Amino acid sequence: MSTTPEHHGLVPSRTPDEWELGWQRTWQKLGFIPYELPPDDSPEGQERDFLTHVRSVEGEYARLGRIQEEFERGFRALGHLGPAVTVFGSARFPDGHKYYELAREVGRELARAGFATLTGGGPGVMEAANRGAHEAGGKSYGLNILLPHEQSANPYVDASVEFRYFFVRKVMLVKYSCAYIVLPGGLGTLDELFEAATLIQCHKIGPFPLLLVGESFWQGLRDFGRFMVGQGVFAADELGFGYVTDSPRGAVEAIVSALPPSVRERLTPVSPS
Repeated sequence: MSTTPEHHGLVPSRTPDEWELGWQRTWQKLGFIPYELPPDDSPEGQERDFLTHVRSVEGEYARLGRIQEEFERGFRALGHLGPAVTVFGSARFPDGHKYYELAREVGRELARAGFATLTGGGPGVMEAANRGAHEAGGKSYGLNILLPHEQSANPYVDASVEFRYFFVRKVMLVKYSCAYIVLPGGLGTLDELFEAATLIQCHKIGPFPLLLVGESFWQGLRDFGRFMVGQGVFAADELGFGYVTDSPRGAVEAIVSALPPSVRERLTPVSPS
């Protein structure tokens, strides 16, 4: 049976051979990334030498200790946080880009409404949202992830918490917010968006508002959402907590109106500058 190139991989117009060669070049450039397997003393253990890493009870307990320490550090740093909104988005948009400026205005509006702004602490959309909140006189926090290229916290956070594990950081970004604003972004942003959406849909958190800002960027996702509804994988009303808009002020006003009175009473708005 013949297949067309677009059926192979997520990058269009690649034949199977091109896809395989692309991966070979990737591994040659990066080197082998170890995969852990259980201990094996058999002659077949030569595979272990190739894979370089052995999974041991001692190693797993050490990892568990590091994970617990990160959770505890996050709890201590963020436990005092008042009503906060997490802003998700790409690290790749520079100062002056339309999505950077959109995120900056989101941060300003959150501060003016009395929310603390919580981001992943890096550059791009994260920096812009923190910057807008900081410039408006609001609270601004960043949860920075330690990466091989040594991503550092942006300069517009009142406090930064560093994490080694993405999943621990994501728990903190979700746990300490009462709403989520998602601006244009890539795989990490989509991961965070769908994590929050799944938890809300399954009633593990919330119900909290989840707003996508940037209508043209999210149009493809909206179309795919309608397709998924048509396929029966979820009902349209299951995602009723989601909303798409181009207006930072409208997004924040929607969040405020959706929150229960007990949360709204704790907001401390700042005066417009």
